[in-house]
Amino acid sequence: MDITQLILDDHHEQRRLFAILEQINRTDTEALSAIWDRLAAFLELHALAEEEIFYPALLHAGIAARRTGAVESETLDAIHDHNDIRDAVAAVADHQVGTDDWFAAVAAANLANSDHMAEEEREGLTDFRRLAGVPQRHALAVTFAAYEARHYAGVRPVDKDPVAYVRAAENQEPPPNGSLGVGSLR
Repeated sequence: MDITQLILDDHHEQRRLFAILEQINRTDTEALSAIWDRLAAFLELHALAEEEIFYPALLHAGIAARRTGAVESETLDAIHDHNDIRDAVAAVADHQVGTDDWFAAVAAANLANSDHMAEEEREGLTDFRRLAGVPQRHALAVTFAAYEARHYAGVRPVDKDPVAYVRAAENQEPPPNGSLGVGSLR
C-alpha cells in the first residue's frame, strides 16, 4: 500500500462521481442531490486528509532532500487549490438542483478539482515517490486510509492560509521514524 496510490484512487473516484452526475437526467433531483452530497463530502475529506497527512510529509521529505523551494511551491499551490475547490463546492448550494445554473456550478467545481488533481499527479505525487521510501509511503497510506475511514461522514470545510499552513507544517517536528506520528488523528 502506498499513499500516492491511495490519493490516485481517490482521484479516480472523484472523476467517476462527476461523470455519474453528467449522466443523470436533470429532472431526477433526488439522485443528483444524493450523488452531489456524497461527492462534496468526499472532496473535502480528501483535501483535509492530504492537508493533515500527505503535504506535511512532502514538505519534510523535500526539506531533507534539499528541495525545499520546490515542495513549498507545490504545497502552497495545493492549499490554494483546495480553497478554490471548497469555494466552488459551496457555490453549488446557491442553485436549485438540476437547473442549468446548478450544473454550471458543478462543472466549475469539476474544473477546479480536475486542474488540481492533474497538477498534483504531475508534481506532488511524483516528487513524493522520488523523495520518500516505500516503508514511509506505506505507513502514511495506513494513516491516510484510517483517517478517511474515521471521517467517512464528512468533515467541516475550512479554508486555510497557504503560507501559514506551510510554515506550521514545516515547524512540525517529524518523529525519528519519519512517519509524522499522525496515526492518532481523530
